[in-house]
Amino acid sequence: MLLDSCYFDPLPTPAEIAAWDAASVAECGMSFLALMENASREAMHALVGEVGDVRGASVLLLAGPGNNGGDAVALARHLAGRGAQVRIALARPRGRYKGAAGYNARLAAKLALPMLPLTRVDWRDVPDIVVDGLLGTGFSGELRPELVRVVEAVNELPDRAYVFALDIPSGLSGATGRPSPVAVRARATVTFEAAKTGLAAAEAAPYVGKLLVREIGIPPVVKERHPCRAHRIAPGILQALGPVSPVLHKGSAGRVVVVGGSRGLTGAPLLAALGALRSGAGLVSVACPGAAEVALKAGFPDVMTMPMGTAGHFGAAEAEAVRNFCKGAGAVALGPGLGRHGDTGDFLDALLPLPCRLVLDADGLYFLAQRPELAAKISAETVITPHPGEAARLLGASIPEVEADRLESARALAAKYGCVAVLKGPATVVAAPDGTAAVSPVIAPNLAVGGSGDVLSGLAAALLAGPHTPLLAACLAVYWHGLGGARLAAAYPRRGNLASEIADMLPRAITE
Repeated sequence: MLLDSCYFDPLPTPAEIAAWDAASVAECGMSFLALMENASREAMHALVGEVGDVRGASVLLLAGPGNNGGDAVALARHLAGRGAQVRIALARPRGRYKGAAGYNARLAAKLALPMLPLTRVDWRDVPDIVVDGLLGTGFSGELRPELVRVVEAVNELPDRAYVFALDIPSGLSGATGRPSPVAVRARATVTFEAAKTGLAAAEAAPYVGKLLVREIGIPPVVKERHPCRAHRIAPGILQALGPVSPVLHKGSAGRVVVVGGSRGLTGAPLLAALGALRSGAGLVSVACPGAAEVALKAGFPDVMTMPMGTAGHFGAAEAEAVRNFCKGAGAVALGPGLGRHGDTGDFLDALLPLPCRLVLDADGLYFLAQRPELAAKISAETVITPHPGEAARLLGASIPEVEADRLESARALAAKYGCVAVLKGPATVVAAPDGTAAVSPVIAPNLAVGGSGDVLSGLAAALLAGPHTPLLAACLAVYWHGLGGARLAAAYPRRGNLASEIADMLPRAITE
């Protein structure tokens, strides 16, 4: 499934970015030396953009024997040209630097740039800037003990030393974003041509610092011939919302039905309804068990309710009435507050499939895992929104297994259930059954509050009720929801916001 380049940025794996480099040389006749020169110049501009004038600044550049080290050595030349006092610490004897890295090492020697073995760096002599060019995105496995000591020495430097990583902090997996076992903690990381999958992982954030993406001249034709499977949601995705029609009325603004609620669990469907309303749905109703309606409705005249039956939770007897109520809706959010009573599973079995698009969440996902036969009753127009615990249950795995590779876990969910899967959490992942995946760039601690996912369910249903594909609707919902959480940080820097305030922030989040 192709993703619009206006809405998404490529997020290649280390293998995919290496293939871009190789194809640029083999298919387009570019020089790898030219790509390294471009990378080093972009790194120089990125660094100067962060720290300002480097004239007179002491800069220690840590250069491994690979291409990442070659970038560092070339960067030293550019910084010296700007008046910085550079020193290059080589991880290997200079004669063992080959290819473009070797060329730059020989050029640095001809220019008499100071070089010393990495083992002879005196870490008590604290430089103004440390450039980490030890290991690139191709690193895998575990750091060798001598490099662990170097990484720890960098991380123990006083705050006055500005640590700047090239392409990826050394020790961090370019695929998963996890340290192996430690990684450089950079103030900023400049990555070349595109962010790599590991850099977009939430676990990578403390190591990456500020992420700066700089293009180095990979031809567009190369990216078209060798597309990557994952993308990063870009701010431009909000353009997909389009303008608000001046002749819009509540009947044409989208009708959403939330199916959920049970005795003691009335807040979840209410929050889902608020999420749908605050994102612009014209008509939002909650189909709920009759005995739960008064508690759900109290104090919220904006949310319409449709009580079904007289019990405190849904059973199979209410399925037909609920399905009939959903006819004509653009989308249904099914599951918030539904409860886990034994006959509620029978309700879902009798209710599905629904005659409209579906967001399946919360207790709906619990029963999907408990009753595998329900999978055949959801269509490709469905969006499922599990958190890691629910994802583990749906995949028959453990939470650590799900979290170890969130991209592949989301893809596995989408493939298993034949619909769009949203794996919630910091840097939420959205995946389609064909393996296409998108990662949210937003990491917002203010979203970590009970009910936040219910707001997302309603928001996703409101967008699914519109003209968007399920994949685009899910990506829009995830990004918009994330913006709401990020904006709340200004008012609640230590968190403490309510889930309902996430919903209330949605209209403002896309305009501020």
